[in-house]
Amino acid sequence: MLLQRLALCSRIPLDSRRHVCWLLTRPLSQVPQGRANSSSFAHRGELRQAKRIVVKLGSAVVTRGDECGLALGRLASIVEQVAMLQNQGREMMIVTSGAVAFGKQRLRHEILLSQSVRQALHSGHNQLKDMSLPLLEARACAAAGQSGLMALYEAMFTQYSTCTAQVLVTNLDFHDDQKRQNLNSTLQELLRMNIVPIINTNDAVVPPPEPNSDLQGVNVISIKDNDSLAARLAVEMKADLLIALSDVEGLYNSPPGTDDAKLIDIFYPGDQQSITYGTKSRVGLGGMEAKVKAALWALQGGTSVVIANGTHPKVTGHVITDIVEGKKVGTFFSEIKPAGPTVEQQTEMARSTGRTLASLQPDQRSEIICHLAELLTERKEEILAANKMDMDLAVSAGHLPPPMLKRLSLSSAKLNSLAIGLRQIAVAAQDSVGRVLRRTRVAQNLELEQITVPIGVLLVIFEARPDCLPQVSALAIASGNALLLKGGKEAANTNRILHQLTQEALSMHGVKEAVQLVSTREEVEDLCRLDKMIDLIIPRGSSQLVRNIQRAAKGIPVLGHSEGICHVYVDADASVDKVIKIVRDSKCDYPAACNAMETLLIHREILRTPLFDQIIDMLRTERVKIHAGPRFASFLTFSPSEASSLRTEYGDLECCLEVVDSMQEAVDHIHKYGSSHTDVIITENEDKAEQFLQQLDSACVFWNTSSRFADGYRFGLGAEVGISTARIHARGPVGLEGLLTTKWVLRGDGHTAADFSEHGTMQYLHENLPVGQPLAGQRDSN
Repeated sequence: MLLQRLALCSRIPLDSRRHVCWLLTRPLSQVPQGRANSSSFAHRGELRQAKRIVVKLGSAVVTRGDECGLALGRLASIVEQVAMLQNQGREMMIVTSGAVAFGKQRLRHEILLSQSVRQALHSGHNQLKDMSLPLLEARACAAAGQSGLMALYEAMFTQYSTCTAQVLVTNLDFHDDQKRQNLNSTLQELLRMNIVPIINTNDAVVPPPEPNSDLQGVNVISIKDNDSLAARLAVEMKADLLIALSDVEGLYNSPPGTDDAKLIDIFYPGDQQSITYGTKSRVGLGGMEAKVKAALWALQGGTSVVIANGTHPKVTGHVITDIVEGKKVGTFFSEIKPAGPTVEQQTEMARSTGRTLASLQPDQRSEIICHLAELLTERKEEILAANKMDMDLAVSAGHLPPPMLKRLSLSSAKLNSLAIGLRQIAVAAQDSVGRVLRRTRVAQNLELEQITVPIGVLLVIFEARPDCLPQVSALAIASGNALLLKGGKEAANTNRILHQLTQEALSMHGVKEAVQLVSTREEVEDLCRLDKMIDLIIPRGSSQLVRNIQRAAKGIPVLGHSEGICHVYVDADASVDKVIKIVRDSKCDYPAACNAMETLLIHREILRTPLFDQIIDMLRTERVKIHAGPRFASFLTFSPSEASSLRTEYGDLECCLEVVDSMQEAVDHIHKYGSSHTDVIITENEDKAEQFLQQLDSACVFWNTSSRFADGYRFGLGAEVGISTARIHARGPVGLEGLLTTKWVLRGDGHTAADFSEHGTMQYLHENLPVGQPLAGQRDSN
């Protein structure tokens, strides 16, 4: 068998042979192992385990818009993805359309050429008259196009050192036992030799589909189109996954393009009655109804199925690999229906109930938050028991570093502190939603107001920090926002009980569903694609988490900071006592926090002074590892390890130490290497301090105080939903105010825009009115 595999290398160019031979001979431990049994995968995430995959290319995917010829760009990207998965060790098969379209293009060209020659001979000159093309029969087109289609696939796959083989089938090849066994044996041998079979119905000779025998059972499926062919082939070959690419995003609950049509993320057997099918594709034999029937038939046979769009120019180049990676693409068919709602249903419930929450009176929202604070102390033992389960699991797993374990842990003191903070938020909730920011009399009896309103639906993603859940929930309730929470699996038990208490508090005013906890297997990247349902994403966690979410978010604003590279600058006029105290607290109080000092900038005049020695001694005592900046290293004979980058967020008892010549140089350094989070100057020179505070463009800029003050509690916000380094909406610690936006309300008395036209009789007054009192005869928006 090994010799047979190695013989394939002789067909491949010399510069590719070593790579291909390695693929053919590598051990199986390096490739996906597929399913452990004959059942289909229950969740998208399990698709990563798929080893044997059938990719079905519908006619609309393969052919051009004019139905004559192939869509070469799409085919090239699909071939690249299939070859990449094949080279990962997966067994790939392609069920393709396109022979008829390719043959139609070829025959039309031949007919036109033949007619032009005859016309020229008949008329004696080359002037052509209008010529009509005869109707081309599909079987003849298939016969003319099949060889060209296969040649094209072979040429494309050769670019990736991948061999292909053509297999043409008809109904008889599946219904006749001997032929079916021969087909199975041939395909198994091709896959064993690392060859990609290209399978198509033999449209040149295929008979019409058998009546009343289509999709009636595993053994009597009628191969009337490539949907049914792909399903039958996937079951026959015990494939793990069937990817059916079409010209629509997936399965909708009603025809795409109609009002309120929604893409179905996961489809379960038994849901067929909830679907209204539209017309068939512009080309091909099967419509969406045929695809669904074929998909359910394959699912019954143990093969997972995803129907997705293979024609969208922005996703075609990675649609297949995205599906295999478990991303939320198209419609996934699953036999196991979860007990709870889908994340889309959760978001819809949150949005609907959130509107009711926003319409509550301020004292009602405050009452909900106060009740949640009471529950945190009354049900303390229940919360701590759940937290102990999470802590025990995390310790036994051994994958969480000590700072993360500290964040995961709850105590009676933490819960009491949480309750105090929530009561502060409850007070602030009395004057949040509906507050008038500006009131202007535009003209007589025409008044304009700008008032605060909720943003809408918030998605907050946080790691192993369960105390975040009640904090963020209270802020969302106070600001009238619906909330979708995605917590880390490390705190699953604690998050569950805290969410239950939150919903218990919300129930007192009938808005229980306004806060939802996502406990399904959805990946963060999938949540970030709900751009039509979520208005703002707030990540709380590591800089890597924030960066990942910022990259994944498509059309949804992200409020957060990607890194916390905070600086402390020690000026030449700094006080010794203040320096030691502030530097110690900024670095050592909580080194994993985003507002901890990462770079210490020291004025050059401080080098080789008692103050410098005291700073170094303090850092050594606190076991802080120092990395020397390039300038600092140049002053020393024997220096600490040089910093690999001046843009490093250590998140531990480590920091970079660098030397600057002036306050202005410190500002320039921070602008170049900082992350606009929090930066500090320590000096007794008031003029320098004011220049530092004015020139530095960071969310938080401090004078003679620790960087650790960049915190919602310390700012008097009651709590923070996160820290933002963005330039719009909110910066620094974001509390209740940062979760509000505004809308304009105009109250008139029959006014029209025409009244204020260039030659109109009315005039703009633009008279600013006080916001602390209502206009005469109007209700107070407060």
